[in-house]
Amino acid sequence: MGVRKRERAEQIKEAKKQVAFAKLNNCPTSPRKMRLVADLVRGEKVEKALQILKFSSKEASGRIEKLLLSAIANWQSKNEEASIEDAELFVKEIRVDGGAMLKRLRPAPQGRAHRIRKRSNHVTLVLGENNNTQS
Repeated sequence: MGVRKRERAEQIKEAKKQVAFAKLNNCPTSPRKMRLVADLVRGEKVEKALQILKFSSKEASGRIEKLLLSAIANWQSKNEEASIEDAELFVKEIRVDGGAMLKRLRPAPQGRAHRIRKRSNHVTLVLGENNNTQS
């Protein structure tokens, strides 16, 4: 490995230390319902986001809260010497994508059938450090 390549690899490694992420795959909730909760915490500080999720009445908020706690634990395992309070962690990115769809048939009047689509989603949550623009 050359000197430039090694230096670039070190820079990438340091940049990756600043962020931590967690993924939730095949969650049996429709992406539309999950995005309503995801929009509440996007860009918020971690402490405030946890409070929002804890007191939200939506079912999806419990799943995202658990995902956020997982992302915090991932950040702690990367940065064992740092503390969460000093790092000022915030939700840098939260993305909800559509997952696999179970297709079922439901009987309809006059011998017809309606298709029922049971949707699922994938949630990706990325935490970042030192957000000075938030208040």
